[in-house]
Amino acid sequence: MKDSEVKMLDENDHVFIKALSNLGMSRNAATTMAYLMNVDEASSREIEISTGLRQPEVSLAMRLMCNQSWVNMRSEKKPGKGRPMKIYSLAVPVDKIIGYYEDKIYKESQATISAIKKLKVMSKQVSLTFSK
Repeated sequence: MKDSEVKMLDENDHVFIKALSNLGMSRNAATTMAYLMNVDEASSREIEISTGLRQPEVSLAMRLMCNQSWVNMRSEKKPGKGRPMKIYSLAVPVDKIIGYYEDKIYKESQATISAIKKLKVMSKQVSLTFSK
């Protein structure tokens, strides 16, 4: 049997995950990102063990983050038979990822404010029509 050291998420990581989830990132992607912040690189199996996520959850989170170009992925051949392992690492600083959600929320807020202003203008026009 092989001994290996596995890093686990702490309370600060869980607060970080909750904050990212509140911004709109999926919980699984936020959990995976929090883990990758604490290591240089990790296999999908290490991520599963350390975060408590299942293999499909890790794969979906990684696909989302790869589509955004937030993570690097490489394959590493294991000794003997079997499929190569996928090794992941963050490709961009965490600040850039947070900035993405900041911009997204700002644009959504601006769209909502614009819609409210249009409604106010329209409601004033309707009330002027009724007062005649």
